[in-house]
Amino acid sequence: MIKIERKETEKARKAVQSLQKAKSSKSSYNTPEVNAALREMFHGKCYLCENKESTSFQIEHMYSCGKNPELKYDWNNLFLVCAHCNNTKLDKYEPILDCTKENIEEAIAFRKKGYFGTEEELVFEVLDFTDETLNTQRLLKEIYYGSTPQKKMEAKILRKILRKELSQFKEYVREYQEAEDEEKEDLKCLLKQQLGDASAFAAFKRWLIRDNEEVYPELAVYSKQ
Repeated sequence: MIKIERKETEKARKAVQSLQKAKSSKSSYNTPEVNAALREMFHGKCYLCENKESTSFQIEHMYSCGKNPELKYDWNNLFLVCAHCNNTKLDKYEPILDCTKENIEEAIAFRKKGYFGTEEELVFEVLDFTDETLNTQRLLKEIYYGSTPQKKMEAKILRKILRKELSQFKEYVREYQEAEDEEKEDLKCLLKQQLGDASAFAAFKRWLIRDNEEVYPELAVYSKQ
C-alpha cells in the first residue's frame, strides 16, 4: 500500500462525467469509464495489497455509503481493489488511511522477515499511532494472513506471489551491486522502475532499500516517492 496521486487525466474527467450521469439516472457507478480511470490511476494493481496478478478486480468505496448515499457516486471515494481485499475489508475497518491523501510509508513500515528454511513473517510496523493507521495495520494483517479457511487460503497464495516478486527484486539488487559501468546504469534504471508507483508490492521493495540505506544510498532516493 503506497500513496497514489489522483491525477486529473482525460480518463479521470470522463469517469467523473459518467458518475454524474449515473447519479442523475440512479444507475450503477460501475461504468466502463470509471473502471478505465481507476485502472490507470492505480497502475492496474489493488490499492491495498498491490498485487497485479489478481484475476478479479472490483470498485471499492473507501467510506461506506449506508449513511451517506452521496458517497456512492463520489469519484474521490472510489478505489481499485482485488476481490480478496474487498471482501476482507468490507466496512469493518473504517476509518483507514486514504492512500490518495496520506503518505502510507511514513505511517507504516512494510517488511518481510525470515528466509527460506526459516519462519517467514510479514511485519507492518506502525510509525504514526492514529486510529486510521492502526485500523490500516489490522486490515493489512488480515489481508495477508486471513481469518477464515477460505481467506487463509487466498492469503497464502498472495504471500507466495509477494515472495516471488521480492526474490526477483533482491536478485536485481545483487546484480546491481556486482555490476560495473554501463551495466550498472542499466540495472539502476530497472531498479528505479521496480521502486516506482506502478510496481507490484512497491511498499515492501521500498522498505527493503530503506532498511539498507547506508548500503544503497543512490537507490534510497527512489525508495522515498
